[in-house]
Amino acid sequence: MDLETVRTFVAVADAGRFQRAADDLSITQQAVSKRVAALERTLGVRLFTRAPRGAELTIDGRAFLPHARELLRVAERASASVRPGRRPLRVDVIASRSAQSSLMRDFHRAHPGIELDVMMLFDIETAVTALRSGAIDASFRAVAAPGRPLPEDIESVRVLDEPLQLLTGPDHALASARSVTLAELVGHRIWMPGIAPGTEWGAYYDDLVAEFGLTIEVTGPNFGSDALLDTISDTPALATFMGEHTRLIWPADHGLRRIPVTDPTPVYPHSLLWHRDNPHPALATLRAHLTAGTAARDAAGTWVPGWVLPRR
Repeated sequence: MDLETVRTFVAVADAGRFQRAADDLSITQQAVSKRVAALERTLGVRLFTRAPRGAELTIDGRAFLPHARELLRVAERASASVRPGRRPLRVDVIASRSAQSSLMRDFHRAHPGIELDVMMLFDIETAVTALRSGAIDASFRAVAAPGRPLPEDIESVRVLDEPLQLLTGPDHALASARSVTLAELVGHRIWMPGIAPGTEWGAYYDDLVAEFGLTIEVTGPNFGSDALLDTISDTPALATFMGEHTRLIWPADHGLRRIPVTDPTPVYPHSLLWHRDNPHPALATLRAHLTAGTAARDAAGTWVPGWVLPRR
């Protein structure tokens, strides 16, 4: 069905006269008549009858009118969904309480006029596929794991090195420490059920284990952050890693401790990914916001050996 004929039909229905509709559409009355006639042939019914007061809808015309309006609304939404600057900037973050979400909240406060659509995809392969298809405009990831380079059409920039902290319950052996070294963590059980094999964060923690001899356990299902906090609080033998900028709230009686890790400090490297041909005008604004004032970093997304801060 030709949308121009539908648009012309609605214009005539609203104006009540073919000539007035022609003026509104900036076309000739003859063109209006031809479009309406073409739509009537497509539908197989009469839509208007000529009357002294102008064009009046037939019974079929009145039945078709609300659907015609909806067709035009759907067409406009479909067009706006891919029109640069007319749709929200679609950004993928790993989790709603993560550092990436905090970065996006800061961006929204700095640029409240830019409409955002924040979503959460699972792994980097899914994110890259969405970037290449245009389903999203940008994604926060720890990229360039050894042997897994980004496709040539995907660009990235390192935007945040987030220090890791140790999270313990009140009865853990390290609970009273003001800071802990990586060497002091050797032999302690660090429980992280959210690590999934094949993900970029899985590769990151594999490297951390290999480099410093840590014990990271991923056993058991991942029931979310609340269940993780409950278990850490109740189990003196377990601790977990948490990003410095991760925002979590727990009951006061949990008595959890967030302890800085030092000498050296492991950092999780957050990078922003985007497709090089993405035309959304707000994408450049986001990149500029995230990189403003940041020091030069290693090649975007690498963490070997650039994923620890120097020893103090």
